[in-house]
Amino acid sequence: MTKKFTPPFYMRSAFAQTLLASSKLGTYSENPMLNAARETILNIGNVRLQGFYSPQTDQKPLGVVMLLHGWEGSVNSAYILRTGKFLYESGYSVFRLNFRDHGETHHLNPGLFYAILLDEVFGAVQQVSQYESRLPFYLAGFSMGGNFALRIARRTVETPIPNLKHIFSISPVLDPEKSTYAIDKYPFLQKYFRKKWSNSMRKKQSLYPDQYDFNDVFPLESIAGMTEILLKRYTEFQKPADYFRKYAVTGDALAHLNVPLTIVTAADDPIIPIEDFYELKLTPATELIIHPHGGHNGFLESLTGRTWYQKKMLEVFSE
Repeated sequence: MTKKFTPPFYMRSAFAQTLLASSKLGTYSENPMLNAARETILNIGNVRLQGFYSPQTDQKPLGVVMLLHGWEGSVNSAYILRTGKFLYESGYSVFRLNFRDHGETHHLNPGLFYAILLDEVFGAVQQVSQYESRLPFYLAGFSMGGNFALRIARRTVETPIPNLKHIFSISPVLDPEKSTYAIDKYPFLQKYFRKKWSNSMRKKQSLYPDQYDFNDVFPLESIAGMTEILLKRYTEFQKPADYFRKYAVTGDALAHLNVPLTIVTAADDPIIPIEDFYELKLTPATELIIHPHGGHNGFLESLTGRTWYQKKMLEVFSE
């Protein structure tokens, strides 16, 4: 186990860490990753996903790191920008992926985003891994992106990615049903995600008015209630529990991996119940790190935006 994360007393609460994770701390300074970034559209079958690739320009890269954001985040989420900058300045090329209907990508696909859409994300990971096929390739995901990262680790058992050396998952969603109700439990979290999701749906509805009408969804106050209506109307899932089970990562879901994996989470995470991590069956090549503090996606060590997991990434990527 590496050194325990111990935040300063004024940043110790779970909600402080959770809120600061998505704040603009540390994102206003010059970011060479953004200066080197070039937009690319990945075609996976009939699906198009947007990403931004920042190759090293002045030195041979140590490897390529692909970053996956959380639900209703984007390539420009603060934790993605901070982490990408840190890794880029440490010598890695960085690729930031937008999931379907995240960022400004609602126009790229008529279909809606669902967390069960693993095939398109896995296809994007396969393509990006080949950008520098002779270099080590790494994958890091946050929250919902952390959930995708875990499922990609499982997928590589049957469909290997040759140069994939390590997967890093921060505050991953394990049981999405529990996490959905956890968000609804806290008014400020509920309001935050409800607002972002509603804005996303308004964009989609304006682009495809003949396909989508969310006007009766916008007044709903709970994430669970919004989810239930949308699933019944636009998918084959009549029960949200059936949908949530499709992308849950619990029990022995990670018991037979063949790629090294690091999971970082916090016992005080208000969104992800900690008991589910204790029930995971893991391989010897998987390191599960549970800190007492850190909130959700947090682990910030100071108000500069520096995080504990950034140093941990360098440690495991250099092994």
